[in-house]
Amino acid sequence: MRDVKQKATATAATPRTVVAVLVRDGVLPMELGLVHQLLGTARGPSGDLLYEVRTCAPRPGRVRTDADFPIYAEHGLETVAAADTVIVPASHESDEDLAPGGLSPEVASALGLGEGRRVASICTGAFVLAAAGLLDGRRATTHWMSSPLLARRFPAVTVDADVLYVDEGEVLTSAGEAAGIDLCLHLIRRDHGAAVAAEVARRTVVPPHREGGQSQYIRRPLPEPGLTSTARARAWALDHLADPLTLADLAAVESMSVRTFSRRFREETGLTPLQWLTQRRVDRARELLESTDHTIDRIATESGFGTATSLRQHFGTAVGVTPGSYRATFRGGGR
Repeated sequence: MRDVKQKATATAATPRTVVAVLVRDGVLPMELGLVHQLLGTARGPSGDLLYEVRTCAPRPGRVRTDADFPIYAEHGLETVAAADTVIVPASHESDEDLAPGGLSPEVASALGLGEGRRVASICTGAFVLAAAGLLDGRRATTHWMSSPLLARRFPAVTVDADVLYVDEGEVLTSAGEAAGIDLCLHLIRRDHGAAVAAEVARRTVVPPHREGGQSQYIRRPLPEPGLTSTARARAWALDHLADPLTLADLAAVESMSVRTFSRRFREETGLTPLQWLTQRRVDRARELLESTDHTIDRIATESGFGTATSLRQHFGTAVGVTPGSYRATFRGGGR
């Protein structure tokens, strides 16, 4: 994430963020449902809903899905055009047929960007954004199986097939269906902070945070039968984030050599132990910035970065702002 926008507090004076989900024939119901489930249930500290999610279609009414049942879209393109955030889920039967300029003028116009507005896609919904010209000159992702076609069809787009989602500020794209969960939680975290996003994740029983740069898939996601996993070391590390942990410390928890541990760890998580540990320490720093009045020096110590300089460096790389700016955003305005 390269910028953190000032959050909006859902009160009588500040309306909820309106999210339009643009569905088309052949839409994947899971992708529509996850937007409603995650954004549609997010609540602020006072218990108020933070988003109003509306299902839209080029023409309101019955919309076919890729499953054995239809859905009903109550809203049309006028709602899409007026929404604060637009999310386009996949419709596999038509997405990959799209070419530059292949959208109807009405749909392309409704997807247009504007002041304070953002447009996002899930899976092959990226083809819709690309056809509307929204991805030209930007980095984007889609399902890894569709990434080569997206790159060939839209050469003005820099396609990254190896990440869960890409945040380009006003335009965001995500990979296959489950990555839509990561995208929605990222939007909540960007708007209202890690604590709100974590509560939505806890209630929905999904991981609270996977970095956008994490691989879409891991070639060998489970350890081979009979081999020890590294789960115990990860759990132990979470309880000792404030300590100056080394790779040898983690390997010793599993009674493995450093070489074997490093290989197994990457096989299971898609990350090196150091990458994983840094992400967890940034998560801890976010939590402390939002929930405490600790000094930056103390937060650096408790999250395991040791010094404020180290915290600022890693936090800025991961989040895109300084710890102080992050705290001002997510603890201001009544937080």
